[in-house]
Amino acid sequence: MQQRETGRYEDSTAGGEQVRAFVPFALPPTNPPIALNDTLSERLRTAEEALVRLELAGEMVPSLDWFIYAFVRKEAVLSSQIEGTQATLMDLLNFEVASHAAPNADVEEVCNYLDALTFARSQLADSTGLPLSMRLLNETHRILLKGARGAQKQPGEIRRSQNWIGGSRPAHASHIPPPPNLLPELLSEFERFIHATDDMPALMRAGLLHVQFETIHPYLDGNGRVGRLLVTLLLENSKLLTRPLLYLSLFFKRHRQEYYDRLNAVRKDGDWEGWLDFFFEGVATIADEAVDTSRDLFALVTADRHHVIHSDNVNITAVQLFERLPGHPIITAPWVVEAFSTTKPTAGRAIETLEAAGVLVETTGKKRDRVYSYRAYLDRLRVGTELDF
Repeated sequence: MQQRETGRYEDSTAGGEQVRAFVPFALPPTNPPIALNDTLSERLRTAEEALVRLELAGEMVPSLDWFIYAFVRKEAVLSSQIEGTQATLMDLLNFEVASHAAPNADVEEVCNYLDALTFARSQLADSTGLPLSMRLLNETHRILLKGARGAQKQPGEIRRSQNWIGGSRPAHASHIPPPPNLLPELLSEFERFIHATDDMPALMRAGLLHVQFETIHPYLDGNGRVGRLLVTLLLENSKLLTRPLLYLSLFFKRHRQEYYDRLNAVRKDGDWEGWLDFFFEGVATIADEAVDTSRDLFALVTADRHHVIHSDNVNITAVQLFERLPGHPIITAPWVVEAFSTTKPTAGRAIETLEAAGVLVETTGKKRDRVYSYRAYLDRLRVGTELDF
């Protein structure tokens, strides 16, 4: 790779210290342009084909809502974990079934991510909604940071002070983003590149924009989560995926140090090619894994449906409950009563039928306030979402 300069340095002040802030050049990279050699072009083609397979997998399953529900939650948990949030997929699902429970701060952050993504996608889908723009990202950021932890971090607003990444003080930082007075111009250039009418492949554009957003770091907090959410929005906006089925944060979590190293290599050495190779590999890897997961989950549900239908003492409520489990894989008896507008005895019999069929497993060991999970389904789904200790 021919080394290139990807930005300039500007004197600034952070935390009372004089620092050299990095100001990235506008996209696309020039001097020289990105070299899509045979290896990188093949990596791009492989990633694009994997996204096509993932899109087709979504179209072929009879209930796409199951997978959107599951995969969006997986991405929300993983993206939050990269930033240090100590919440697992099971924590989130247990909270969602808990009646009138208040989330702890970690679970609240994951719920905020879900709300933020839902808002952003609804805006893009609405002909009168906000387009993919900094205004949309600001409103998305406002939702992401609602609650106690984000209240003092200027939710929905571009930062007005110098920040830094890594280290307890600016002198030890791994990256000093641009000074706040330069953000309006930088973000205008960023927004123009989102909608540039050149012939750059959409997946390549998404990869470049993610790095540029993380380099600019326009908010006081939540930049990593918004930057990864941006990839999801870009893929959908460019029609590479019509639904948010790619939980790319799993790849970034697995290779967290390389992820950070690749971002810094762009800033320090201009190694866009190295980043894109890593990014394309991640997209292809996770897309193919998501296809395998969707097939595995569908096969499991199909087999378990057969067991339930042919169980002794099966009733219509038990069958209806089973059909809801992929979208609500953790349940309680009160939830069943409310969801099906039925009686407590009827709900109890339905749960017992699914327990006897080996579908539901009681998880508390208590006689009261019992919680049941579709364990086999969850075991496949939650791969990669447990905390690293």
